[in-house]
Amino acid sequence: MIEQQQTYRVGDAVVTRIPELLLHDFKTTGLIPDWQPEAAEPQTAWMVPGCLDEACTHVVVSTHSWLVRTPGHTIIVDTAVGNGKTRAIPAFDHLQEPYLQRLAAAGVTPDMVDCVLLTHLHSDHVGWNTRIADGRWVPTFPNARYVMARLEQERLAGIMEKDGPDAPKTAFYADSVLPVIQAGQASFLEPEGGEPLEGFTFYPTPGHSTNHMSIGLRSGDGYGFFAGDVMHHPIQIYRPEWSSVFSEAPERGRTSRDWALNHMADTNALVFSSHFPGSSAGRVARTEIGFGWTFA
Repeated sequence: MIEQQQTYRVGDAVVTRIPELLLHDFKTTGLIPDWQPEAAEPQTAWMVPGCLDEACTHVVVSTHSWLVRTPGHTIIVDTAVGNGKTRAIPAFDHLQEPYLQRLAAAGVTPDMVDCVLLTHLHSDHVGWNTRIADGRWVPTFPNARYVMARLEQERLAGIMEKDGPDAPKTAFYADSVLPVIQAGQASFLEPEGGEPLEGFTFYPTPGHSTNHMSIGLRSGDGYGFFAGDVMHHPIQIYRPEWSSVFSEAPERGRTSRDWALNHMADTNALVFSSHFPGSSAGRVARTEIGFGWTFA
């Protein structure tokens, strides 16, 4: 069954969440090692059950994409895990999810997408870059330009050259990134980011990955912010010093998270998260003791 999809307006742009998975198996400290129940307790009332289980021992995590339609473009921001792919994480291994049917329910077919924007190159953000056809991985979106960070691509290419295409650290690169490059559909951003598409600005927010970027969307009088993996769970808005277990450089990640929280609050951005459950969208505001979150 295809769930009802909620759309959001950012100026003249329409943003729709395309869901893939909802995961309930991550222990709180399995995702965020510094998680302390007493420190999280003030947020428990609103986090249970949508973001946290009744026992307050497991978090709820989503994988999804954001579909953005502007007057001139049809864009996908991040492409989740993908189907039929060999992954070391059991929850991601050889999925068979109706992702493309959900995209179709939003009124878009793969050939209509003209740009894919990738916040970073991790397996749960690049999977639907490709799909299997005649026994090989081909771009899912045949008419799209795939925009990605050059540093991340070069780093992964170097690891694959050394370890081979089947190594756990590079299998996703071999089946979900390299085919896009070989098809001539990749476009690369320099470390400082930039505006590869009118209205979309990439901001460097490293830490979770080498050259992780978050994406601002300016349309008319609206502003949206695709945070990527600067945060994995809403608790990090209240406890920005807490890093996820997936952060490659936690200190850099904390610096990026501080910048992003201030940026989101200062701009009153409609924030589109990568892994928050529920609507996955909301706003960050300043409070007397830091920052707070409200789901949209």
